[in-house]
Amino acid sequence: MNFELTREQQMVRELARDFAKQEIAPHAEHVDRTGEFPIETFKKMGELGLLGIPFPESYGGSGGDTISYALSVEEIGKACGSTGLSYAAAVSLGASPIYYFGTEEQKQEYLVPLATGRALGAFGLTEPNAGSDAGGTRTKARSEGDSYVISGEKCWITNAGYARTVIVTAVTGKDDNGNIISAIIVPTDSEGFTINSEYDKMGVRGSNTSQLILDNVRVPKQNLLGSPEKGFKQFLNTLDGGRISIAALAVGIAQGAFEAALAYARERKQFGRPISYFQAIQFKLADMAMEIELARNMVLKAAWLKDQGRPFTKEAAFAKLYASEMAFRTCNQSIQIHGGYGYMKDYGVERMLRDAKLMEIGEGTSEIQRLVIARQLGIGKQALK
Repeated sequence: MNFELTREQQMVRELARDFAKQEIAPHAEHVDRTGEFPIETFKKMGELGLLGIPFPESYGGSGGDTISYALSVEEIGKACGSTGLSYAAAVSLGASPIYYFGTEEQKQEYLVPLATGRALGAFGLTEPNAGSDAGGTRTKARSEGDSYVISGEKCWITNAGYARTVIVTAVTGKDDNGNIISAIIVPTDSEGFTINSEYDKMGVRGSNTSQLILDNVRVPKQNLLGSPEKGFKQFLNTLDGGRISIAALAVGIAQGAFEAALAYARERKQFGRPISYFQAIQFKLADMAMEIELARNMVLKAAWLKDQGRPFTKEAAFAKLYASEMAFRTCNQSIQIHGGYGYMKDYGVERMLRDAKLMEIGEGTSEIQRLVIARQLGIGKQALK
């Protein structure tokens, strides 16, 4: 077992780290306070090739691997959870399904702009009555000649307000097992497609989150992504990959909170000495460092399995579940170490706690992750993944 990063992976990490420190971190507080989506930051990320890391150069990507991408998500998330979430969603949800399941024509038309940063993408899965029960999708796409006509509503869709395309899941028919759920690429400028970005969120406030209303939106049938009968399996596979990126983002947020707590503990004096001299603080910091490292190793293992073409569903769920819950604990302890100052917005750690909470909800809640793991272990007969 070799735990060393390759030279290319180290270079990607350093590139993302330097960019995050210089271009993202200085604006993190502003992004959180105002809720403004950092569109200029994403344009620069596209120019650097960060939005195309895991895609081949033939599609405008950087030709990197999932490990490199996970390292990049961690560094960006460490600087700003909002930017990290939109970055992860743009790559894992907006672009990856087109790469894995799209036709050559779809890749050239839709993936290349996403990988080069000329456009952003989004993935429209969640509905008001179909969250954890993704199979309960009610959005419908009826066949009319050479087109699909889509009607329905989606909620909490990341990046949609700034996206060129949204991959929408919709019921296209029925078979012996129930509804056939397919994935369709929908340009956001389509007639009848309304996007509202009016959510007032607890955290990741600078990451665009939107409601989608599709009122008889007509798209050509060539926009169908992959096989119509395999749409459900396709988006489950998409979520498996997305969980790696959310886990990496959670590690990044936790690392930022840990470093803030460590620096504060070395500077803050009580009873005549820095509080880092006190065992109570030392134990907190030791636990935080240990849990972050454990979570990071889980992320990298899941990413490695994906890169090797091996099953990684269980490991992605392990990583997402542990990293997200670890991040919340770490941010909470960072606030505790900061004391009253941690409760104030000036030090940034309360923002990290608010951002970290979503990691336990998005891309499958902690409860769903436990069901995924149980199913992978062959426990019970749950139909959920």
